[in-house]
Amino acid sequence: MSEPILRAIGLSKQFGTAAALVRAVDDVSLEAAPGELVLIMGPSGSGKTTLLSMLGALMKPDAGRIFIEDVEVSALREGQLPRLRANKIGFVFQSFNLLAALTVEENVLFPARLVAGGVKAAGARAEQLLERLELTGRRRALPRTLSGGEKQRVAIARALVNRPTIIFADEPTGNLDSRMGQEVMMILRSVARDQGCTVVMVTHDSRSEEAADRILWLEDGKLRDRKTDTHVWRRDPVCGMRVDEWTAVEKSRYRGRDYVFCSHECLSRFEASPAAYVLATGQE
Repeated sequence: MSEPILRAIGLSKQFGTAAALVRAVDDVSLEAAPGELVLIMGPSGSGKTTLLSMLGALMKPDAGRIFIEDVEVSALREGQLPRLRANKIGFVFQSFNLLAALTVEENVLFPARLVAGGVKAAGARAEQLLERLELTGRRRALPRTLSGGEKQRVAIARALVNRPTIIFADEPTGNLDSRMGQEVMMILRSVARDQGCTVVMVTHDSRSEEAADRILWLEDGKLRDRKTDTHVWRRDPVCGMRVDEWTAVEKSRYRGRDYVFCSHECLSRFEASPAAYVLATGQE
């Protein structure tokens, strides 16, 4: 098996203090191999973007270590990070982050200014990417004239122009319709497969799961792997909502049986009269 491109060991990040303390990422460890597409999923506020920002050297962890290949990213000084990002990392964002005054081709070539050889050396690579992503006819267009799908393809080409080791994608299908979202996922899947580039992607889009090699689930800052951890759906006996047993907000035990709940309110109603709900749902 190949050595991992990405290794994170015991990452933690918290915000606020005392009663307002939030553990956005809590002792998370993970690895990603060359050519692997890894999804990080979970509910809003679970810490996904914070985790991705740390992995991509955009934010320092409070604790833990991050390695990209043989470089310990978390140990680098702030002044060393731009060069690392330019040479090893590509970013794809939900909001595209294209420069409005630059053409498609100029946007794609922009990161090449930061690496050896510059824009001139990257010209042939940009040409190949524009052709592969069906953007050749739009190379002189400005971002305001592009569709959402075209903008995201430009963002992917820009992320790839410096031949990065790893791509971090934050909700890349979030602003796209279902057809364009599927197209972007297949592009990222082929990038990982054909170029051996690791792709780590944060998403809420369950349609992305089919393209992934692994799905990691982040809940309250903690991580699990859905291929190895049991994923069991249960019914909240109060409201009848389907609840993931692992991520259930509340749990209670009654007459030797465990029950899960979608909210504190449902738990409180159950505890006030458990027999009534058990009999009503036939779960006893």
